Amino acid sequence: MPATTSFDSIWLGAKLATLREGHYSIIEDGAIAVSQGRIAWVGTREDLPAAPGALRHEFAGGLITPGLIDCHTHLIFGGNRGQEFEQRLNGMSYAEIAAAGGGILSTVMATRDADEESLLATAESRLATLMAEGVTCIEIKSGYGLTLASELKMLRVARRLAQKHPIEVKTTLLAAHALPPEYRDRSDEYIDLICLHWIPAVANEGLADAVDGFCEHLAFSPPQIERIFAAAKQAGLPVKLHAEQLSSLGGSSLAARWRALSADHLEYATDADARAMGQSGTVAVLLPGACYTLRQTQLPPVALFRRHGVPMALASDLNPGTSPVCSLRLMMNMACTLFRLTPEEALAGVTLNAARALGLSATQGSLETGKMADFVHWPVEHPAELAYWLGGQLSGTVVYRGERRG
Repeated sequence: MPATTSFDSIWLGAKLATLREGHYSIIEDGAIAVSQGRIAWVGTREDLPAAPGALRHEFAGGLITPGLIDCHTHLIFGGNRGQEFEQRLNGMSYAEIAAAGGGILSTVMATRDADEESLLATAESRLATLMAEGVTCIEIKSGYGLTLASELKMLRVARRLAQKHPIEVKTTLLAAHALPPEYRDRSDEYIDLICLHWIPAVANEGLADAVDGFCEHLAFSPPQIERIFAAAKQAGLPVKLHAEQLSSLGGSSLAARWRALSADHLEYATDADARAMGQSGTVAVLLPGACYTLRQTQLPPVALFRRHGVPMALASDLNPGTSPVCSLRLMMNMACTLFRLTPEEALAGVTLNAARALGLSATQGSLETGKMADFVHWPVEHPAELAYWLGGQLSGTVVYRGERRG
């Protein structure tokens, strides 16, 4: 007879896709036992230890997966850039729009003008959509302030979202997102400001969990990004990087040399970049929403990432200009149809590998003993259906830290 064990709750009656080691790793007629917000036991119903005091939740079939993780977003911003969408459709390029005063800087102006309460309200609306679709952890970047006061404002709003809602929020300082108009033709001075003053200030206030930058010809050079990385490391913060989105500058190899958590976008990454990332363990975060919105024909080198053992994550890249996306499942479908990922790779990309991209693989991303009890029950029979269905929401049950999320 199974031993008697003390659990807070037990969740039964569904198939489990555990995502152990990045594979479906299906358990038929599975059971998850929860204690103090963590998974205390996972296996088959038949092997479940007796736990007479536990609250039992019985599903009538379906599938349980780990909670979804959106590991790259720009969720907090002022205004919107719907007019740029029309401009791109009329033939203007991303670089041309930026040169004409649009792009990131137009959002910067709107974000600077917005107060914390208005930024919080609009961010909550977008966050609610993602949460309803099974997201239990999200990364939120700054980068639309480009002054210390505005960057701090964005990061404070992100922390407030975590305090108000049952979701884990990881914050990232992205001050090296674009050159502010006050520093036109003085990019090195702006990088000095970030390194000497902003990164230490943000670290001292505990407002950022990582530091990011945009390494591109219309943003910052690899030597400038390396200075950002050095300052981040000195402040005790891990690094990430927007790299190889529009051209090949070797940013992802630079990120690998600095043991970055992730390099993101990567449409122009090379074999050398992929090899370096595979050796360092740097995660490739693929962002199909931006690729789709910009109608890019250069696709991330998925075959190279497979060859060199680079973990591949997926994210919404939710932002007002190039990826106005509030659906992580839609990104799973686009990653399969546009980038040729398998549905299994796509699901691993929004669970286990997304956790790796945030430095959370020890506690999130798979259904394993000791990890956070964050999971979703879906009304589907096979995991591939999560990437298959387009539009709308699947009426799932989201469990966060062992509690049903309303």
